[in-house]
Amino acid sequence: MPQPYPQEFRDDVVRVVMGRDKNTTIAQIAKDFGVHEATITKWVRQAEIDAGNKPGNTTDESTELRELRRRTRLLEQENEVLRRAAANLSQANLPSKGSTRS
Repeated sequence: MPQPYPQEFRDDVVRVVMGRDKNTTIAQIAKDFGVHEATITKWVRQAEIDAGNKPGNTTDESTELRELRRRTRLLEQENEVLRRAAANLSQANLPSKGSTRS
């Protein structure tokens, strides 16, 4: 899913918020940029985490974690297909119950 705002725009907004004076609120900045206040707050929080000022997953760690979870889900699906195929093959090799051979 594409990001609704380019990364450069996000970085600019975060830079403005970080460099604001005491009288300027995030709500005013949000109105000026046409972005919801909660969105800007989230961007600032993530920027602080990425900078190492707050604990949490950095953007790179979150991206890696999302990719690893996707890969794990794919591998689990592949394993399930192989398990079912092996079960079907083993059933096909069993003699039928109606066999009269001794």
